[in-house]
Amino acid sequence: MSTTKNIKWGILGLGKIAHKFASDLRTVSGCELYAVASRNQEKADEFAQIHQAKIGYDSYEKLAKDPEIDAIYIATPHSFHKEFSILCLQHKKAVLCEKAFAMNLEEVSEMIQTAKENDTLLMEALWTRFLPHYQYVLDVVKNEKYGKIQKLEADFGFYAPYDLQNRLFRKEVGGGSLLDIGIYPIFAALSTLGIPEKIDAKATFFENGADSSCDMVFHYKDAKAYLKSTLLENTPITAIFHFEKATLTINRPFHGPSNVTILQNNVEETINFDNNTHGYNFEIAHFNQLLNSNKKESDLMTFEFSKNLMQTLDAVRNIIGLDY
Repeated sequence: MSTTKNIKWGILGLGKIAHKFASDLRTVSGCELYAVASRNQEKADEFAQIHQAKIGYDSYEKLAKDPEIDAIYIATPHSFHKEFSILCLQHKKAVLCEKAFAMNLEEVSEMIQTAKENDTLLMEALWTRFLPHYQYVLDVVKNEKYGKIQKLEADFGFYAPYDLQNRLFRKEVGGGSLLDIGIYPIFAALSTLGIPEKIDAKATFFENGADSSCDMVFHYKDAKAYLKSTLLENTPITAIFHFEKATLTINRPFHGPSNVTILQNNVEETINFDNNTHGYNFEIAHFNQLLNSNKKESDLMTFEFSKNLMQTLDAVRNIIGLDY
């Protein structure tokens, strides 16, 4: 049964990404930002005012218990994803939880189990999967338009001054390059080539033990993926697919709204995907549709894919000796 209702959203965790999400939510029809929550009332009130939410809560539990709310977007640091996803699911709130879904496969499995026990929708908010340019690339891969992939090169890196006040560097909340930005090159490989047969990886570390950079090679039967994440330098942030008959480049930033350049027979063509939002509206629209269709799992960002992604991240961490 599909019913179309005005979906009332809540946002849990009010950092930088939550502002972008809230801004894009306003561009999607059939929904509204109803309430937001922070551990700080002043911050909650300020965020609510900026993004026209009706209520600002000073506790996450109050948000989860609000009977008016249909869906909650979780935008806290990674280490809190499991705890707050489960809190919301137990109060029958549909949960869109920011990537990385959790800290490890065990936590992800527990979140999925809780969603099933409560018969409530849960999805990992890996926005790249829903962006028009990436949908286009997945279609090219699936239909073998230029033959099979022989090599993938994908990177994500930027220089950030080491600062333990910044969540990005705090190992205890999942900081470091791998979980925060390395997930995107890994996602590019898994979504186009599948699970690798073998992984090589090496990393460098900050003095507190968080990874500062990670270089990976994923080995497949007939292809290799060369992947990189770093907080030490600016990198191109592109994904280059070398097919049998052409080279396709997702231009900077490959993980966000972008365009695609195809080089075939020395002829170059760039395909533009016009977008005037931050790009979160596409995953929001998909999630709204799932909710209105009474679905409990996404057909695009499936539980199986989220588990495979986290299992691969766990495997890389095991190789480089990174333990949270």
